[in-house]
This record gives sequence, C-alpha cells and structure tokens, in this order.
Amino acid sequence: MVGGRQVGLGVIGLGRAFTLMLPTFGRDKRFRLVAATSPGAEARTAFTAEFAAPTFDDVETLCRDPGVEAVYIASPHQFHAEHVAIAARAGKHILVEKPLAITLDEGKAMVVAAREAGVHMVVGPSHGFDAPVLRAREIIAGGEVGRLRMINAMNYTDFLYRPRRPEELDSAQGGGVVFSQAVHQIDVARLLGGGMVRTVRAMTGNWDPARPTEGAYSLIMDFEGGAFASLTYSGYGRFDSDEFMGWMGELGRRKNPADYGRARRALKAATSAKDEAAMKRRRNYGQDGAGLSTDSPLPEAHEHFGFVMACCERADLRPTPDGVMIYGDEEARLDPLPRPKIPRVEVMDELYAAVVDNVPPLHSGPWGLATLEVSLAILQSAQEGREIAMNLQVPAKQTPD
Repeated sequence: MVGGRQVGLGVIGLGRAFTLMLPTFGRDKRFRLVAATSPGAEARTAFTAEFAAPTFDDVETLCRDPGVEAVYIASPHQFHAEHVAIAARAGKHILVEKPLAITLDEGKAMVVAAREAGVHMVVGPSHGFDAPVLRAREIIAGGEVGRLRMINAMNYTDFLYRPRRPEELDSAQGGGVVFSQAVHQIDVARLLGGGMVRTVRAMTGNWDPARPTEGAYSLIMDFEGGAFASLTYSGYGRFDSDEFMGWMGELGRRKNPADYGRARRALKAATSAKDEAAMKRRRNYGQDGAGLSTDSPLPEAHEHFGFVMACCERADLRPTPDGVMIYGDEEARLDPLPRPKIPRVEVMDELYAAVVDNVPPLHSGPWGLATLEVSLAILQSAQEGREIAMNLQVPAKQTPD
C-alpha cells in the first residue's frame, strides 16, 4: 500500500450481505479479511481457502483475535445488538449492516456500547453512501441552488418475492420492507434534507397472505427548516422503477427488461419455507464448495435506490447512476461522476478514516439510530393512524459516536 496501512477486518456472517460486499473487500487494499465466523460450514471452508484466514465457531472468539482491528457485522437483523455489544467490549471498531437494530432500546444500547468502549461504529452500507447522493448533498450545502424545499423518492422492486428465510417475512423479527428497504430511502432523504426529521405520517401495505409482512409503504416527513419529503416503496414485484433509471439496476449493472417477472417465476419452485430458505442459501457465499471471485467485473455505473428528486429554490436535483442531473431555469445538465473503480468504496472510506485517523463517521451510530427511529415510526404511524414526532434525530454531519 501507498500512503497508509492495512486494517485487519473480521467478518461476522458470511451470508447474502457479505456476498454483495465481497467485490468491495477484494478491491480495497486498505483492508484485509483476516477472520470470519458464520453458521454455514461451506462458507467457512470457502473463506479459509480464499483468504488464507481462520474461521471461528463464535463471535466472542473472533473478537479476541488480535489481528482483528475492526469487524463487519452482517448477521441477521435480530442479532445486530448482541454482536455489536461483543465487538465493542473487545475494543473493535464496527461496520454493522443496516438496519442498526429492530428496536429503539437495542439501538440506543448499541450506541452507548460503542461510545463507552471508545470505538467507532459505521452503519451501512445504505444508499445514503452512493456517490451521486453525496454529490447532490454537496451541491445543496454549497448554496448555489438555494434552500432545499421538497424531496420525492419512489422505488418499485420485486424485493418480497426474492428467496427469504422465515424470519425475513416476520415483522417482529425485523422482516419486511420497512426494516430492510426503508432505511435506504430514509438515509438518502435525511442526508439531503439535513438529517433533522420532525414528524412522520405513514401508511403500509400487507397485501399477500403468503408473504405476511409489510411489502409497501408511503410516508411524508418534514424537516427542521421547513423542507419535507415524500417516500414511496413497493416490493410487490410488478412495475420496476429501474425503467426510470435507464434500466440500470440498483447495484450499478444493466438490467434486461425481458426478465420481467423472473423473481415470482423462480419462487414457484419452492414448495415449502425450507425449500425457499435453501434457495436463498444457494445465492450466498461459499455454496457448491467454492468462493466467489473478488475480481468480478466492475459495475457499469453507480448504485442507486430508485427515483429521487430534490427540489431547491433555484434548481431541481436528481441523482442518477452517472452523476447528478441539475434542472435550472434555462437548462438541464448532468454533473457527471466517473465510473466507480471500487464498488461501495464510500462505505470503506468512512470506516478507514474512523479506524486509522479517528475521524467521526457521517453514518455513525447516532445517525443509524435516527434512521431507525423514522423506520419504526412508519410502522407506528400506520398502525395508529396518526403523525409521530421524532426525538432522536441528529444533523447530517460527522459527529462523535
């Protein structure tokens, strides 16, 4: 490496989330995967073979490894709080997958654990890390387009019909689109809107008895300073809003519109919850006795989470897979961004700066807790039919954990 040092990274959970992050870990030489723990023997075997690194039977043993300086927690949602507490007690810096937790009490305890241990905690990846979103935030903060007035975000996907474990269809265990998908939209909107949400009013959809959890939501939230945002998401898999993004998929790879309905068709092959869980495992790291290549082709463009429009006093801003479209009074132009050389590098930038240079992360524990508060308010507002006031919001700036 030039101009820095390598950070030893331990992995807690070698499932789907790790699979999606693997191309990042394989290219970002600031980090080295040095240990892992996961329930699946195939994944552990593949990890040792691919990275010449040990695997452990439990989280406590991994966190006692002196070569582990930071941990990536990619376990199921309901285990985040327990695993963060273990890592913090061991003095390890933390990258924990979104959502931070599934209850506010758990989330608060995680923030306290990291703070008392003197370690940094980054919550992500979420699409609030996407380079076009960060660029739109820079433009708004620079003042050239005037004050932000309104945000509209829409995303329509087949999320609910991708293979799921039983708990992923149980809201009480962190299942459904509110815990897994709303975090993305909320992070984007909070980042652009300054972070300080005042109130949330929402409705949710639970429309398929075979998938008994929230599959859709729509909410209005307002910010200190007067801006407001409208966020809509459906995971029921008919209309695909990537049509609005030039058929560039969420992960920055081009999609084929002819694949319409593929998720639902594939799911028909599962005749039981056990079959469906097995289908999901087959998409994970280490299946069939092999690891996943860390030199897979680079994305064609930046990641995104559907259509986003930020309306300001003197221009409208739309993050796209290629940059930010700026719609002014007399012209519309693209503020382009180069194709990513490392996918999701912005996540690792925050983690590296926190671990090596003690720079407080933008997507910190308190930030993740504030996003979780909005997510839970969606469920509460929909259930109670009323507006919910926020109490745990933090501004969109780098703050101590």
